[in-house]
Amino acid sequence: MSRIGNAPIEVPAGVTIDVSKGNLVTVKGPKGELKQQVDPDMSIEMNDGVLEVKRPTDQQRHKAMHGLYRSLVNNMVEGVSTGFIKQLELVGVGYRASNTGNLLELSLGYSHPIMFYVPDEVKVETISEKGKNPIVKLESHDKQLIGQVAAKIRAFRKPEPYKGKGVRFLGEVIRRKAGKTAAK
Repeated sequence: MSRIGNAPIEVPAGVTIDVSKGNLVTVKGPKGELKQQVDPDMSIEMNDGVLEVKRPTDQQRHKAMHGLYRSLVNNMVEGVSTGFIKQLELVGVGYRASNTGNLLELSLGYSHPIMFYVPDEVKVETISEKGKNPIVKLESHDKQLIGQVAAKIRAFRKPEPYKGKGVRFLGEVIRRKAGKTAAK
């Protein structure tokens, strides 16, 4: 029994869900609109502001898709109603971040600055306070897109285990290694 797939999705006020032919789910809300193609085997039912995803059989394939599509639709509902935020911290001497609209400029210890264009669906903001590490704040209604953008930015300079320098998610714990010990 799929615990995730069986959980009902509460639809908040201001969010409309439309399931068209071919199981194309469209979710509209105050933050935007998202679409997701759901497998034709799955059925989506809306009753009294509660959305349920149902599976036809207990086959392994149907069980797996049951939880998957329920999670995808739930993330869409959450995204268009409240949105998602990811924050990245730049740890290192001289590491800086600034943005002009959706163009993000990063100085990460290379000989050149990195220019990265963030998609229009994602809002970017940089926070630089004296004495603190610069923070890149990403905000969007699409969970998959914001995660992909954050992963790309992190990949420019992954945190290294000896000094902990690099781009990391805010609050991420990096496993540190002891360096070489000097000989007697």
